[in-house]
Amino acid sequence: MGMIIKNSNKANCLLELLFTCLMLLMITHNAHALTAKQASALSMGETDQRLEVLQQVIKEPDEKTIQFLQALSDDSVKISESRVFIIKNNQAIDPINGESMSIPAQAQDVVSNNRMRGELDSALSALRLFSLNPKERLAAVKDLQKEPDVNKFDMLERAFKSEQIQNIRDQIEIAKSSILLSSDQVDLRLEAAKKLSANHSPDTQLLLNQRLGVESDPQVKAAIQDSIKKIVSSLVWGERLGALFTGVSLSSILLLVALGLAITYGLMGVINMAHGELMMVGAYATYVIQVFFRHHFESSFDFYLVVAVPVSFITAALVGAVLERSVLRFLYGRPLETLLATWGISLILMQLVRTIFGAQNVTVENPSWMSGGIQALPNLTLPWNRIVIIGFAAFVLLSMALLISKTRLGLFVRGVTQNRPMAACMGVNTARIDTYAFALGSGIAGLAGCALSQIGNVGPDLGQGYIVDAFMVVVLGGVGQLAGTVYAALGLGIINKILEGLTGAVLAKIAVLVFIVVFIQKRPQGLFAIKGRSAEA
Repeated sequence: MGMIIKNSNKANCLLELLFTCLMLLMITHNAHALTAKQASALSMGETDQRLEVLQQVIKEPDEKTIQFLQALSDDSVKISESRVFIIKNNQAIDPINGESMSIPAQAQDVVSNNRMRGELDSALSALRLFSLNPKERLAAVKDLQKEPDVNKFDMLERAFKSEQIQNIRDQIEIAKSSILLSSDQVDLRLEAAKKLSANHSPDTQLLLNQRLGVESDPQVKAAIQDSIKKIVSSLVWGERLGALFTGVSLSSILLLVALGLAITYGLMGVINMAHGELMMVGAYATYVIQVFFRHHFESSFDFYLVVAVPVSFITAALVGAVLERSVLRFLYGRPLETLLATWGISLILMQLVRTIFGAQNVTVENPSWMSGGIQALPNLTLPWNRIVIIGFAAFVLLSMALLISKTRLGLFVRGVTQNRPMAACMGVNTARIDTYAFALGSGIAGLAGCALSQIGNVGPDLGQGYIVDAFMVVVLGGVGQLAGTVYAALGLGIINKILEGLTGAVLAKIAVLVFIVVFIQKRPQGLFAIKGRSAEA
Protein backbone atom coordinates (compact mmCIF):
# COMPACT_ATOMS: atom_id res chain seq x y z
CA MET A 1 0.00 0.00 0.00
CA GLY A 2 2.82 2.42 0.86
CA MET A 3 4.43 1.76 -2.54
CA ILE A 4 1.12 2.52 -4.30
CA ILE A 5 0.73 5.84 -2.47
CA LYS A 6 4.34 6.76 -3.19
CA ASN A 7 3.91 5.98 -6.90
CA SER A 8 0.66 7.96 -6.94
CA ASN A 9 2.41 11.01 -5.44
CA LYS A 10 5.15 10.74 -8.04
CA ALA A 11 2.54 10.56 -10.79
CA ASN A 12 0.79 13.68 -9.47
CA CYS A 13 4.08 15.59 -9.31
CA LEU A 14 4.86 14.50 -12.89
CA LEU A 15 1.46 15.66 -14.09
CA GLU A 16 1.94 19.06 -12.40
CA LEU A 17 5.37 19.39 -14.02
CA LEU A 18 3.96 18.53 -17.44
CA PHE A 19 1.14 21.04 -17.01
CA THR A 20 3.61 23.75 -16.02
CA CYS A 21 5.71 23.05 -19.08
CA LEU A 22 2.60 23.09 -21.26
CA MET A 23 1.56 26.51 -19.95
CA LEU A 24 5.03 27.91 -20.56
CA LEU A 25 4.95 26.57 -24.10
CA MET A 26 1.50 28.03 -24.73
CA ILE A 27 2.67 31.46 -23.62
CA THR A 28 5.61 31.48 -25.97
CA HIS A 29 4.06 29.44 -28.80
CA ASN A 30 3.95 31.56 -31.96
CA ALA A 31 4.86 34.57 -29.82
CA HIS A 32 6.62 37.37 -31.59
CA ALA A 33 9.60 38.75 -29.71
CA LEU A 34 9.42 42.40 -28.76
CA THR A 35 11.28 44.55 -31.29
CA ALA A 36 13.19 47.77 -30.70
CA LYS A 37 10.72 49.59 -32.95
CA GLN A 38 7.76 48.39 -30.88
CA ALA A 39 9.47 49.31 -27.60
CA SER A 40 10.14 52.80 -28.95
CA ALA A 41 6.58 53.17 -30.25
CA LEU A 42 5.18 52.14 -26.85
CA SER A 43 7.29 54.79 -25.13
CA MET A 44 6.97 57.82 -27.42
CA GLY A 45 4.35 59.59 -29.48
CA GLU A 46 0.67 60.29 -29.09
CA THR A 47 -1.41 58.18 -26.75
CA ASP A 48 -3.60 56.78 -29.56
CA GLN A 49 -0.54 55.57 -31.45
CA ARG A 50 0.97 54.01 -28.32
CA LEU A 51 -2.29 52.23 -27.55
CA GLU A 52 -2.46 50.87 -31.08
CA VAL A 53 0.98 49.32 -30.68
CA LEU A 54 -0.02 48.01 -27.23
CA GLN A 55 -2.96 46.12 -28.70
CA GLN A 56 -0.64 44.58 -31.29
CA VAL A 57 2.03 43.34 -28.87
CA ILE A 58 -0.39 41.77 -26.38
CA LYS A 59 -1.94 39.54 -29.02
CA GLU A 60 1.11 37.28 -29.02
CA PRO A 61 3.24 38.37 -26.04
CA ASP A 62 6.54 36.89 -25.02
CA GLU A 63 8.31 37.16 -21.68
CA LYS A 64 10.23 40.29 -22.66
CA THR A 65 7.01 42.01 -23.74
CA ILE A 66 5.42 41.35 -20.37
CA GLN A 67 8.52 42.61 -18.52
CA PHE A 68 8.59 45.79 -20.61
CA LEU A 69 4.86 46.49 -20.09
CA GLN A 70 5.30 46.01 -16.36
CA ALA A 71 8.22 48.44 -16.38
CA LEU A 72 6.09 51.00 -18.24
CA SER A 73 3.34 50.58 -15.66
CA ASP A 74 5.88 51.06 -12.83
CA ASP A 75 7.37 54.21 -14.44
CA SER A 76 10.70 52.40 -14.72
CA VAL A 77 11.43 53.21 -18.39
CA LYS A 78 13.70 55.92 -19.76
CA ILE A 79 14.46 56.94 -23.33
CA SER A 80 17.66 58.35 -24.80
CA GLU A 81 17.53 59.52 -28.41
CA SER A 82 15.97 56.52 -30.17
CA ARG A 83 16.89 53.88 -27.56
CA VAL A 84 14.64 52.69 -24.73
CA PHE A 85 15.89 51.34 -21.40
CA ILE A 86 14.36 49.63 -18.40
CA ILE A 87 15.75 51.09 -15.16
CA LYS A 88 16.45 48.54 -12.45
CA ASN A 89 18.82 48.86 -9.48
CA ASN A 90 20.33 52.05 -10.92
CA GLN A 91 21.19 50.20 -14.13
CA ALA A 92 19.85 50.68 -17.66
CA ILE A 93 18.73 47.38 -19.19
CA ASP A 94 18.03 46.96 -22.89
CA PRO A 95 14.49 45.47 -23.14
CA ILE A 96 15.41 43.60 -26.35
CA ASN A 97 18.69 41.81 -25.56
CA GLY A 98 18.76 42.25 -21.75
CA GLU A 99 22.20 43.91 -21.69
CA SER A 100 23.02 46.08 -18.67
CA MET A 101 24.77 49.42 -18.89
CA SER A 102 25.05 52.70 -17.05
CA ILE A 103 22.15 55.12 -17.38
CA PRO A 104 22.86 57.64 -20.18
CA ALA A 105 23.20 61.19 -18.93
CA GLN A 106 20.64 62.52 -21.40
CA ALA A 107 18.04 59.82 -20.63
CA GLN A 108 14.54 61.10 -19.92
CA ASP A 109 11.63 59.48 -18.12
CA VAL A 110 8.81 58.00 -20.18
CA VAL A 111 5.59 59.74 -19.13
CA SER A 112 2.22 57.97 -19.32
CA ASN A 113 -1.09 59.73 -18.80
CA ASN A 114 -4.00 58.19 -16.89
CA ARG A 115 -5.50 56.71 -20.03
CA MET A 116 -2.26 54.96 -20.94
CA ARG A 117 -1.80 53.72 -17.38
CA GLY A 118 -5.29 52.29 -17.36
CA GLU A 119 -4.71 50.41 -20.61
CA LEU A 120 -1.36 49.09 -19.38
CA ASP A 121 -2.95 47.80 -16.18
CA SER A 122 -5.74 46.23 -18.22
CA ALA A 123 -3.25 44.54 -20.56
CA LEU A 124 -1.16 43.19 -17.67
CA SER A 125 -4.31 41.93 -16.00
CA ALA A 126 -5.32 40.11 -19.18
CA LEU A 127 -1.88 38.54 -19.48
CA ARG A 128 -2.56 36.82 -16.16
CA LEU A 129 -4.72 34.49 -18.23
CA PHE A 130 -1.54 32.51 -18.83
CA SER A 131 -0.29 32.51 -15.24
CA LEU A 132 0.82 29.21 -13.74
CA ASN A 133 -1.40 29.95 -10.73
CA PRO A 134 -5.03 28.85 -11.36
CA LYS A 135 -6.36 31.48 -8.93
CA GLU A 136 -4.64 34.25 -10.88
CA ARG A 137 -6.02 32.91 -14.17
CA LEU A 138 -9.53 32.78 -12.73
CA ALA A 139 -9.20 36.32 -11.33
CA ALA A 140 -8.03 37.57 -14.73
CA VAL A 141 -11.06 36.02 -16.43
CA LYS A 142 -13.38 37.61 -13.85
CA ASP A 143 -11.84 41.03 -14.54
CA LEU A 144 -12.42 40.62 -18.27
CA GLN A 145 -16.04 39.66 -17.61
CA LYS A 146 -16.58 42.96 -15.79
CA GLU A 147 -14.94 45.06 -18.53
CA PRO A 148 -15.41 43.34 -21.93
CA ASP A 149 -12.82 44.42 -24.48
CA VAL A 150 -12.95 43.23 -28.07
CA ASN A 151 -9.18 43.59 -28.29
CA LYS A 152 -8.81 40.82 -25.68
CA PHE A 153 -10.95 38.30 -27.58
CA ASP A 154 -8.05 36.60 -29.37
CA MET A 155 -6.20 36.32 -26.08
CA LEU A 156 -9.24 34.67 -24.51
CA GLU A 157 -9.37 32.22 -27.41
CA ARG A 158 -5.76 31.20 -26.86
CA ALA A 159 -6.31 30.96 -23.11
CA PHE A 160 -9.35 28.75 -23.69
CA LYS A 161 -7.36 26.35 -25.86
CA SER A 162 -4.58 26.04 -23.28
CA GLU A 163 -6.76 25.89 -20.16
CA GLN A 164 -7.17 22.47 -18.53
CA ILE A 165 -9.46 23.33 -15.58
CA GLN A 166 -13.11 23.09 -16.57
CA ASN A 167 -14.36 25.81 -14.21
CA ILE A 168 -11.93 28.34 -15.67
CA ARG A 169 -12.85 27.23 -19.21
CA ASP A 170 -16.51 27.90 -18.42
CA GLN A 171 -15.65 31.36 -17.11
CA ILE A 172 -13.61 32.10 -20.24
CA GLU A 173 -16.67 31.20 -22.33
CA ILE A 174 -18.70 33.70 -20.33
CA ALA A 175 -16.01 36.36 -20.85
CA LYS A 176 -16.10 35.70 -24.59
CA SER A 177 -19.89 35.95 -24.58
CA SER A 178 -19.64 39.30 -22.76
CA ILE A 179 -17.57 40.59 -25.67
CA LEU A 180 -19.77 39.00 -28.37
CA LEU A 181 -22.85 40.63 -26.85
CA SER A 182 -21.80 43.79 -28.71
CA SER A 183 -21.04 41.98 -31.97
CA ASP A 184 -22.34 43.27 -35.33
CA GLN A 185 -23.75 39.82 -36.10
CA VAL A 186 -27.22 39.06 -34.74
CA ASP A 187 -26.63 35.32 -34.34
CA LEU A 188 -23.51 35.91 -32.23
CA ARG A 189 -25.35 38.39 -29.98
CA LEU A 190 -28.23 35.94 -29.60
CA GLU A 191 -25.92 33.09 -28.61
CA ALA A 192 -24.00 35.33 -26.21
CA ALA A 193 -27.23 36.51 -24.52
CA LYS A 194 -28.29 32.91 -23.90
CA LYS A 195 -24.90 31.84 -22.56
CA LEU A 196 -24.69 34.78 -20.16
CA SER A 197 -27.79 33.54 -18.32
CA ALA A 198 -25.53 30.91 -16.74
CA ASN A 199 -23.40 33.56 -15.03
CA HIS A 200 -25.41 34.60 -11.98
CA SER A 201 -23.50 37.72 -11.03
CA PRO A 202 -24.50 41.39 -10.60
CA ASP A 203 -21.85 42.43 -13.16
CA THR A 204 -23.45 40.26 -15.84
CA GLN A 205 -26.87 41.60 -14.95
CA LEU A 206 -25.57 45.17 -15.36
CA LEU A 207 -23.94 44.26 -18.69
CA LEU A 208 -27.20 42.77 -20.03
CA ASN A 209 -29.24 45.75 -18.85
CA GLN A 210 -26.86 48.12 -20.62
CA ARG A 211 -27.12 46.11 -23.83
CA LEU A 212 -30.91 45.90 -23.54
CA GLY A 213 -31.14 49.68 -23.80
CA VAL A 214 -29.43 49.78 -27.21
CA GLU A 215 -30.44 46.40 -28.70
CA SER A 216 -32.54 46.69 -31.86
CA ASP A 217 -33.19 43.06 -32.80
CA PRO A 218 -36.43 41.75 -31.16
CA GLN A 219 -35.17 38.17 -30.87
CA VAL A 220 -31.94 39.21 -29.17
CA LYS A 221 -33.83 41.61 -26.91
CA ALA A 222 -36.15 38.81 -25.81
CA ALA A 223 -33.16 36.56 -25.09
CA ILE A 224 -31.53 39.32 -23.03
CA GLN A 225 -34.71 39.87 -21.02
CA ASP A 226 -35.01 36.14 -20.38
CA SER A 227 -31.38 35.98 -19.19
CA ILE A 228 -31.91 38.97 -16.89
CA LYS A 229 -34.93 37.27 -15.29
CA LYS A 230 -32.93 34.11 -14.62
CA ILE A 231 -30.06 36.07 -13.09
CA VAL A 232 -32.37 38.19 -10.92
CA SER A 233 -34.19 35.11 -9.59
CA SER A 234 -30.87 33.50 -8.65
CA LEU A 235 -29.53 36.67 -6.99
CA VAL A 236 -32.58 37.01 -4.75
CA TRP A 237 -31.33 34.24 -2.48
CA GLY A 238 -27.96 35.93 -2.17
CA GLU A 239 -29.67 39.16 -1.08
CA ARG A 240 -31.85 37.32 1.43
CA LEU A 241 -28.96 35.38 2.92
CA GLY A 242 -26.89 38.56 2.96
CA ALA A 243 -29.58 40.37 4.97
CA LEU A 244 -29.81 37.39 7.34
CA PHE A 245 -26.03 37.29 7.85
CA THR A 246 -25.89 41.05 8.40
CA GLY A 247 -28.68 40.72 10.95
CA VAL A 248 -26.87 37.94 12.80
CA SER A 249 -23.69 40.02 12.72
CA LEU A 250 -25.51 43.02 14.21
CA SER A 251 -27.10 40.68 16.77
CA SER A 252 -23.69 39.43 17.88
CA ILE A 253 -22.51 43.01 18.41
CA LEU A 254 -25.68 43.91 20.34
CA LEU A 255 -25.22 40.77 22.41
CA LEU A 256 -21.66 41.67 23.33
CA VAL A 257 -22.73 45.18 24.28
CA ALA A 258 -25.78 44.02 26.24
CA LEU A 259 -24.09 41.16 28.13
CA GLY A 260 -22.15 43.51 30.37
CA LEU A 261 -25.25 45.61 30.89
CA ALA A 262 -27.21 42.48 31.77
CA ILE A 263 -24.99 42.19 34.88
CA THR A 264 -24.68 45.83 35.93
CA TYR A 265 -28.34 46.64 35.23
CA GLY A 266 -30.10 43.28 35.00
CA LEU A 267 -28.55 41.67 38.09
CA MET A 268 -27.39 44.66 40.14
CA GLY A 269 -30.10 47.18 39.19
CA VAL A 270 -27.57 49.93 38.38
CA ILE A 271 -28.62 52.20 35.49
CA ASN A 272 -25.12 52.66 34.12
CA MET A 273 -25.14 55.42 31.47
CA ALA A 274 -21.33 55.11 31.27
CA HIS A 275 -21.53 51.56 29.89
CA GLY A 276 -20.84 52.82 26.36
CA GLU A 277 -17.73 54.62 27.57
CA LEU A 278 -16.47 51.40 29.16
CA MET A 279 -16.75 49.88 25.67
CA MET A 280 -14.77 52.83 24.38
CA VAL A 281 -12.06 52.12 26.99
CA GLY A 282 -11.78 48.54 25.68
CA ALA A 283 -11.57 49.77 22.09
CA TYR A 284 -8.78 52.25 22.89
CA ALA A 285 -6.94 49.54 24.85
CA THR A 286 -7.01 47.48 21.65
CA TYR A 287 -5.66 50.46 19.71
CA VAL A 288 -2.79 50.92 22.18
CA ILE A 289 -1.83 47.23 21.90
CA GLN A 290 -1.91 47.53 18.11
CA VAL A 291 0.45 50.51 18.17
CA PHE A 292 2.74 48.74 20.63
CA PHE A 293 2.99 45.67 18.38
CA ARG A 294 3.50 47.89 15.33
CA HIS A 295 6.55 49.54 16.92
CA HIS A 296 8.07 46.65 18.88
CA PHE A 297 6.81 43.36 17.40
CA GLU A 298 6.25 44.12 13.72
CA SER A 299 6.91 40.52 12.68
CA SER A 300 4.22 39.27 15.11
CA PHE A 301 1.65 41.94 14.30
CA ASP A 302 -1.01 39.38 13.34
CA PHE A 303 -1.08 38.18 16.95
CA TYR A 304 -1.76 41.57 18.55
CA LEU A 305 -5.46 40.82 18.87
CA VAL A 306 -4.73 37.75 21.01
CA VAL A 307 -3.06 40.09 23.52
CA ALA A 308 -5.63 42.88 23.06
CA VAL A 309 -8.59 40.73 24.13
CA PRO A 310 -7.48 40.13 27.76
CA VAL A 311 -5.97 43.63 27.99
CA SER A 312 -9.25 45.27 26.93
CA PHE A 313 -11.15 43.16 29.46
CA ILE A 314 -8.78 43.93 32.33
CA THR A 315 -8.57 47.66 31.53
CA ALA A 316 -12.34 48.14 31.37
CA ALA A 317 -12.82 45.94 34.47
CA LEU A 318 -10.35 48.03 36.46
CA VAL A 319 -12.06 51.27 35.41
CA GLY A 320 -15.41 49.75 36.36
CA ALA A 321 -14.10 48.62 39.75
CA VAL A 322 -12.77 52.11 40.49
CA LEU A 323 -16.12 53.68 39.56
CA GLU A 324 -18.04 51.23 41.76
CA ARG A 325 -15.78 51.72 44.77
CA SER A 326 -15.54 55.50 44.47
CA VAL A 327 -19.05 56.53 43.36
CA LEU A 328 -21.68 53.87 42.76
CA ARG A 329 -21.51 52.03 46.09
CA PHE A 330 -22.95 55.15 47.76
CA LEU A 331 -25.91 55.27 45.37
CA TYR A 332 -27.39 51.76 45.46
CA GLY A 333 -31.18 51.90 45.74
CA ARG A 334 -31.34 55.42 44.28
CA PRO A 335 -31.81 54.95 40.51
CA LEU A 336 -32.20 58.62 39.57
CA GLU A 337 -29.00 59.66 41.31
CA THR A 338 -27.20 56.65 39.80
CA LEU A 339 -28.36 57.61 36.30
CA LEU A 340 -27.18 61.22 36.69
CA ALA A 341 -23.86 60.20 38.25
CA THR A 342 -23.02 57.66 35.55
CA TRP A 343 -24.02 60.15 32.85
CA GLY A 344 -21.56 62.63 34.32
CA ILE A 345 -18.89 59.91 34.49
CA SER A 346 -19.47 59.14 30.78
CA LEU A 347 -18.79 62.80 29.91
CA ILE A 348 -15.60 62.75 32.00
CA LEU A 349 -14.35 59.57 30.33
CA MET A 350 -15.03 60.95 26.83
CA GLN A 351 -13.18 64.17 27.60
CA LEU A 352 -10.29 62.23 29.12
CA VAL A 353 -9.95 60.17 25.94
CA ARG A 354 -10.06 63.33 23.81
CA THR A 355 -7.27 64.80 25.91
CA ILE A 356 -5.05 61.70 25.62
CA PHE A 357 -5.75 60.47 22.08
CA GLY A 358 -7.29 63.51 20.40
CA ALA A 359 -10.80 64.19 19.14
CA GLN A 360 -10.26 62.46 15.80
CA ASN A 361 -11.08 58.80 15.26
CA VAL A 362 -8.21 56.33 15.20
CA THR A 363 -7.97 53.25 12.97
CA VAL A 364 -7.51 49.74 14.27
CA GLU A 365 -6.30 47.35 11.58
CA ASN A 366 -7.53 43.80 11.16
CA PRO A 367 -4.93 41.04 11.42
CA SER A 368 -4.29 39.38 8.06
CA TRP A 369 -6.26 36.30 9.13
CA MET A 370 -9.34 38.48 9.63
CA SER A 371 -9.07 40.22 6.25
CA GLY A 372 -11.07 39.25 3.19
CA GLY A 373 -14.02 36.91 3.32
CA ILE A 374 -15.78 33.84 1.96
CA GLN A 375 -17.42 34.21 -1.46
CA ALA A 376 -20.51 32.14 -0.69
CA LEU A 377 -22.51 33.35 -3.71
CA PRO A 378 -21.75 35.74 -6.61
CA ASN A 379 -23.47 38.56 -4.71
CA LEU A 380 -22.75 37.35 -1.18
CA THR A 381 -19.40 37.70 0.57
CA LEU A 382 -19.09 36.80 4.25
CA PRO A 383 -16.31 38.97 5.78
CA TRP A 384 -13.93 37.13 8.08
CA ASN A 385 -14.00 39.90 10.69
CA ARG A 386 -17.77 39.56 11.04
CA ILE A 387 -17.55 35.76 11.20
CA VAL A 388 -14.90 35.96 13.93
CA ILE A 389 -17.00 38.45 15.93
CA ILE A 390 -20.04 36.13 15.77
CA GLY A 391 -17.91 33.27 17.10
CA PHE A 392 -16.35 35.55 19.72
CA ALA A 393 -19.78 36.66 20.95
CA ALA A 394 -20.85 33.01 21.29
CA PHE A 395 -17.66 32.26 23.25
CA VAL A 396 -18.17 35.22 25.62
CA LEU A 397 -21.81 34.22 26.15
CA LEU A 398 -20.89 30.62 26.99
CA SER A 399 -18.07 31.73 29.32
CA MET A 400 -20.34 34.17 31.12
CA ALA A 401 -23.13 31.59 31.51
CA LEU A 402 -20.69 29.07 32.99
CA LEU A 403 -19.22 31.71 35.30
CA ILE A 404 -22.62 32.73 36.67
CA SER A 405 -24.01 29.21 37.01
CA LYS A 406 -21.01 27.02 37.85
CA THR A 407 -18.47 29.05 39.83
CA ARG A 408 -18.27 30.23 43.43
CA LEU A 409 -18.23 33.87 42.30
CA GLY A 410 -21.37 33.27 40.24
CA LEU A 411 -23.08 31.68 43.22
CA PHE A 412 -22.24 34.68 45.40
CA VAL A 413 -23.42 37.14 42.72
CA ARG A 414 -26.75 35.31 42.37
CA GLY A 415 -27.11 35.11 46.13
CA VAL A 416 -26.44 38.82 46.69
CA THR A 417 -28.76 39.95 43.90
CA GLN A 418 -31.62 37.70 45.05
CA ASN A 419 -31.39 38.27 48.84
CA ARG A 420 -28.64 40.57 50.07
CA PRO A 421 -29.40 40.34 53.86
CA MET A 422 -29.50 36.54 53.79
CA ALA A 423 -26.24 36.39 51.81
CA ALA A 424 -24.60 38.69 54.36
CA CYS A 425 -25.84 36.47 57.20
CA MET A 426 -24.19 33.49 55.45
CA GLY A 427 -20.83 35.27 55.57
CA VAL A 428 -20.71 36.68 52.06
CA ASN A 429 -18.86 39.99 51.75
CA THR A 430 -21.61 41.74 49.78
CA ALA A 431 -19.62 44.93 49.14
CA ARG A 432 -16.77 42.96 47.59
CA ILE A 433 -19.19 40.91 45.47
CA ASP A 434 -20.77 44.15 44.21
CA THR A 435 -17.35 45.32 43.09
CA TYR A 436 -16.55 41.99 41.43
CA ALA A 437 -19.91 41.90 39.62
CA PHE A 438 -19.62 45.47 38.37
CA ALA A 439 -16.03 44.86 37.26
CA LEU A 440 -17.18 41.74 35.39
CA GLY A 441 -19.90 43.64 33.56
CA SER A 442 -17.45 46.44 32.76
CA GLY A 443 -14.87 43.94 31.50
CA ILE A 444 -17.40 42.39 29.12
CA ALA A 445 -18.14 45.92 27.86
CA GLY A 446 -14.40 46.23 27.18
CA LEU A 447 -14.55 43.00 25.14
CA ALA A 448 -17.42 44.51 23.15
CA GLY A 449 -15.25 47.54 22.43
CA CYS A 450 -12.40 45.28 21.31
CA ALA A 451 -14.76 43.53 18.88
CA LEU A 452 -16.21 46.81 17.58
CA SER A 453 -12.71 48.10 16.84
CA GLN A 454 -12.39 45.38 14.18
CA ILE A 455 -15.33 46.60 12.10
CA GLY A 456 -14.99 50.39 12.30
CA ASN A 457 -13.00 53.34 13.50
CA VAL A 458 -12.50 54.02 17.20
CA GLY A 459 -13.44 57.41 18.59
CA PRO A 460 -14.53 59.16 21.80
CA ASP A 461 -18.21 58.82 20.80
CA LEU A 462 -18.00 55.07 20.06
CA GLY A 463 -20.27 53.99 22.91
CA GLN A 464 -23.00 56.57 22.30
CA GLY A 465 -24.36 54.70 19.28
CA TYR A 466 -24.95 51.45 21.19
CA ILE A 467 -26.02 52.33 24.71
CA VAL A 468 -29.71 52.83 23.86
CA ASP A 469 -29.84 49.61 21.83
CA ALA A 470 -28.13 47.75 24.69
CA PHE A 471 -30.74 48.93 27.21
CA MET A 472 -33.53 47.93 24.82
CA VAL A 473 -32.06 44.44 24.49
CA VAL A 474 -31.82 43.97 28.27
CA VAL A 475 -35.33 45.33 28.95
CA LEU A 476 -36.91 43.36 26.10
CA GLY A 477 -35.21 40.13 27.13
CA GLY A 478 -36.20 40.45 30.76
CA VAL A 479 -34.18 42.05 33.54
CA GLY A 480 -31.68 39.58 34.97
CA GLN A 481 -32.26 36.93 32.29
CA LEU A 482 -29.27 35.96 30.13
CA ALA A 483 -31.40 33.76 27.86
CA GLY A 484 -33.74 36.70 27.26
CA THR A 485 -30.76 38.90 26.40
CA VAL A 486 -29.66 36.41 23.76
CA TYR A 487 -33.10 36.10 22.16
CA ALA A 488 -33.70 39.86 22.27
CA ALA A 489 -30.33 40.67 20.69
CA LEU A 490 -30.86 38.09 17.94
CA GLY A 491 -34.41 39.23 17.24
CA LEU A 492 -33.68 42.96 17.24
CA GLY A 493 -30.60 42.57 15.04
CA ILE A 494 -32.33 40.50 12.36
CA ILE A 495 -35.59 42.48 12.40
CA ASN A 496 -33.69 45.78 12.20
CA LYS A 497 -31.70 44.70 9.14
CA ILE A 498 -34.76 43.27 7.37
CA LEU A 499 -36.69 46.50 7.95
CA GLU A 500 -33.72 48.59 6.77
CA GLY A 501 -33.93 46.88 3.39
CA LEU A 502 -37.66 47.67 3.17
CA THR A 503 -38.03 51.11 4.77
CA GLY A 504 -34.54 52.57 5.27
CA ALA A 505 -32.35 52.88 8.35
CA VAL A 506 -34.24 55.73 10.09
CA LEU A 507 -37.73 54.27 9.73
CA ALA A 508 -36.39 50.85 10.75
CA LYS A 509 -35.06 52.29 14.03
CA ILE A 510 -38.38 54.02 14.70
CA ALA A 511 -40.35 50.85 13.95
CA VAL A 512 -38.17 48.77 16.28
CA LEU A 513 -38.50 51.37 19.07
CA VAL A 514 -42.30 51.49 18.67
CA PHE A 515 -42.43 47.69 18.76
CA ILE A 516 -40.44 47.57 22.02
CA VAL A 517 -42.63 50.27 23.65
CA VAL A 518 -45.81 48.39 22.73
CA PHE A 519 -44.32 45.07 23.83
CA ILE A 520 -43.23 46.40 27.24
CA GLN A 521 -46.70 47.91 27.73
CA LYS A 522 -48.23 44.48 27.24
CA ARG A 523 -45.49 42.50 29.02
CA PRO A 524 -43.50 44.67 31.44
CA GLN A 525 -41.34 41.76 32.65
CA GLY A 526 -39.92 41.19 29.15
CA LEU A 527 -39.61 37.95 27.25
CA PHE A 528 -38.50 35.97 30.31
CA ALA A 529 -39.79 36.86 33.75
CA ILE A 530 -37.97 35.94 36.96
CA LYS A 531 -39.77 33.00 38.57
CA GLY A 532 -40.18 32.35 42.27
CA ARG A 533 -40.78 34.42 45.39
CA SER A 534 -38.27 37.08 44.30
CA ALA A 535 -40.34 38.02 41.26
CA GLU A 536 -42.16 40.78 43.09
CA ALA A 537 -38.96 42.35 44.46
